[in-house]
Amino acid sequence: MVQPTDENLDAALAAPERVPVHTTRLGGTELGGQVQSWKVERAYSTDLPEAVRAVSGSSSAQLELLLGGAGGEPAPRLYSAWAGRSTGDVVRPGQSVVHSAGVDGRALPAFRGTVRSRSAASGGDTVTVQALDGAERLRGPASLPRPYHGFYYGRPVATATWCVDELLRQGGIHTCPPPRAPLADAADVAPFTVLYASLHGGFNSTYGQPEVLPGSASYRWVRDGAPFEMALMPEQPGLRASWMPRSRFVLPGKVFQVECWVNTALAKGSTVEMKAVFDRTGGAAGYLSGKFDISTGAVHIASGTVDGGYWYFTWTFPKLAALRGSWHLGFTVDTRSSGSTVLPLVQPRLTAPDGTYYAGTPATYVESVAAHPRSELQQIDLVTDMAVECLQVTDRLWADSVSYPRAEWEQKDQWRKGAELDEAALPLYDIPAVSGSQWDAITEIARASMSTAEFDEQGVFRWRGPSRFARTPAAPDATVTTLRDISALTVSEEIDACRNHCEQPYQDWTGIGLVHGEPQADTVIRELRPGIPQEVSYAIADDESDIGPLTIVDDTPASTAGHRVRFGSAPTGGTAVKGQVTVSSRREGPAYIVRFTNTGTTSVWTVTKDGKPSVQIYPLKRSADPKQRVWARWSEVSQRYYGKQQYHAPASDWVQSGSVAYTLAQTMLDAGRYPVPVLGEVEVLHDPRLQLGDVVRVLDTAGAKLDTLAWIVGMRTTCAAGSAPQQVLVLRGTGYNGVPTDGGLIPDAPLDPAYGRLRTYQMVTAQYAQLADLTAEQLTYRTLVETLGGAA
Repeated sequence: MVQPTDENLDAALAAPERVPVHTTRLGGTELGGQVQSWKVERAYSTDLPEAVRAVSGSSSAQLELLLGGAGGEPAPRLYSAWAGRSTGDVVRPGQSVVHSAGVDGRALPAFRGTVRSRSAASGGDTVTVQALDGAERLRGPASLPRPYHGFYYGRPVATATWCVDELLRQGGIHTCPPPRAPLADAADVAPFTVLYASLHGGFNSTYGQPEVLPGSASYRWVRDGAPFEMALMPEQPGLRASWMPRSRFVLPGKVFQVECWVNTALAKGSTVEMKAVFDRTGGAAGYLSGKFDISTGAVHIASGTVDGGYWYFTWTFPKLAALRGSWHLGFTVDTRSSGSTVLPLVQPRLTAPDGTYYAGTPATYVESVAAHPRSELQQIDLVTDMAVECLQVTDRLWADSVSYPRAEWEQKDQWRKGAELDEAALPLYDIPAVSGSQWDAITEIARASMSTAEFDEQGVFRWRGPSRFARTPAAPDATVTTLRDISALTVSEEIDACRNHCEQPYQDWTGIGLVHGEPQADTVIRELRPGIPQEVSYAIADDESDIGPLTIVDDTPASTAGHRVRFGSAPTGGTAVKGQVTVSSRREGPAYIVRFTNTGTTSVWTVTKDGKPSVQIYPLKRSADPKQRVWARWSEVSQRYYGKQQYHAPASDWVQSGSVAYTLAQTMLDAGRYPVPVLGEVEVLHDPRLQLGDVVRVLDTAGAKLDTLAWIVGMRTTCAAGSAPQQVLVLRGTGYNGVPTDGGLIPDAPLDPAYGRLRTYQMVTAQYAQLADLTAEQLTYRTLVETLGGAA
């Protein structure tokens, strides 16, 4: 859609005379009066033929400014690389740039980004400043979590849309509340996010890993009604999913919190439950869970033993039952204790759709069945009847639960929504490896999925899937005509825009499972001293998936694991220690890094019962590589008129199912079945409302007699001081001019009919024995070779 305006600006754009205006801020300082000229350029970039590029690619807008000097000082003296910091920093690389343009005193956003380069030519009064939009914020190294659970269960673990969302988050661009505490501090005393699952098109998590995946038919991903951007929507009550944390924090310990966002208006039942499960000695497990019931407004927080006794408290919030919409739900648990067991203090927290905040009265368990012995966090379970988004668990949340402030609970002033996604697309059983920058990876995904990625004039990132250009729009966003707007127009049609046999390769994951890589056993018994975190790095191969933190085992037969560590009270083995050491893990390229933090008062050692190093790493990987297959779609009618025009999409790790390949092949065929005209270099009066991807009606009454709808797939706006801005559009028609009929035409065959029917030399000599016999007939050469007769 075009940028929103008001009646005053609309009237100014329709007026016979326009007075252009612009504002340009660099580093928050207005320098518009020093701008000698400016140019903004946007276009989709892709490896597809130019005429069909609208269906795929990324766009990174560029702004070029020519700055003059001020106060009698030339621009190079003020703004060159060697200028004083007091003036030069306003245009330094990385500095903020905001540019607006319009008419009659009203300007609309035209560009928001950062300076990429500056160039000062001595002897003049001009400094050239070039800037890029929000894509510059995504120049960090791309990295995506790669769990094994997708091919292990034979169920999608994420989608390409989830991967784009994750890459954006790495660049500080958020679509929902971000992780509260993504980074660990040196002493492991500050808050720390141990699980963060956005649920934006995937169960894969930014921090932590999926543990249990539901069947694909039991849920869907929804955007309409999602609390922020996208939510997990069950198809029936009781949808269950589980995650393992990236840190197995211990009980007794600090204050932790479990929370999520739900839309209670999108529900198949009435409850949502979040449960933290803790691993105890001998394979037993304890839990703390918060269950929210929207039918009664009741909140139950239970503490107990899995498959054993428990106790719970109940709070009632009438508005939870009465008001449907987006609720922020969670509970805090204070597990501080000086002994070997803890009776936790628990407290629910809720924020209603109307902004009302509720903090339940804190309650402390006194019943022994609710007590927790020393143990470590094992997994987080979610059981939901309603749409859920942004599941998060935070350790060491606050000094105590009672003083935890509302502003922190609501992450007030800590983030702003900066992106909009499209529907979840391209389900993934395994997350492809990515390289280069985050923007490079997003561009790769856009090309593979026939999607578009761009930052708009306000700095908002927009991801649009392959269906964006699949349907012909019913009405334009704006109209440009030769009567007023169009000063130049070139319409072109090319055979390269026709793709009537489209092939899409894909990976077939049928029958692929999980196998163990080569186990690694530590060769050193490590002493872990109280309060001193220790990190140890282990090698992991490129083809091996991410693995979670080590399981802490003891000496009972029920407590065993392949991927494990045992802590002993003595370097020779001693007694097994549980619930004293927090074990965290992360992957950085080829390194699997384990972090041990001893929360006790005495040293422990990574040692087995019989005195050997106890750390054992069990890498995991897929049992085989997926088979490469191809889906093809074609149009026989198009081939009848244009011949076979093939488009074979590049093989991509992002296409992992036949149904997706079929859809992509059909999408490309729909876009290229017939060559859609491209309207290039459409020079129009500057309209600051127009945006990349808008639909415009092109009305040409003077030249091509054209009246059609077209998408804006490229635009360039330039302006020199004292003159009106010039805007040049590149448009792609939303449809083609019907199926060819070739009425009254009999096209020539591709092969000359005379080929193979010409007289040979032997035929000529057989008819004309003497040269005189030939010359007597006075034949031309063409008549001689083309006319068969005589002996021939």
